[in-house]
Amino acid sequence: MIRSIIAYTTIFFCTFIISFSLHKYLIDVREIILPFSLKKAYLFHLGFSLIICTNFEAISKVEKIFDQLGYIYLGTILLKLITFIAIFYKSIVTEEILPFATRISLLIPMIIFLLIEAFIVAKILRKNQ
Repeated sequence: MIRSIIAYTTIFFCTFIISFSLHKYLIDVREIILPFSLKKAYLFHLGFSLIICTNFEAISKVEKIFDQLGYIYLGTILLKLITFIAIFYKSIVTEEILPFATRISLLIPMIIFLLIEAFIVAKILRKNQ
C-alpha cells in the first residue's frame, strides 16, 4: 500500500510539473492574462486528486465498503467540482463573459488530473476484485 501511495504521489507531482510548465509557457507566449492563478488551479487539482487516490487505496481494503466504491467515487467527483467552483468563484464570475482561452485554461488541469485519477481508481477497483 505504501509503495502504491508513493507511486501515485510521484505520478501526480510529475504531471503537475510537466503540465503546469507547458501550460504556463503557452499562456506567456500568447500573452494571455488570466483572472485567476493558474498555479493555484493546478495545485488544487493535484492535492484533491492525490487525496482521493490515497484514500481509495486505503478504503479498498475494507470489504464492506468495497462494493460501494464506484458510487463513492462519483460523489467525490461532484465534491471536487463544487469545491473548485467555490474556491475560484470570484475569479470566474468577475467577468460577464470569459474569453475562450480563460475557459480552456480552467478546464485543462481539471481534465488532465481527472483522467489520471479515474485511471488510478479503476486500477484500484480492478486489483481488488
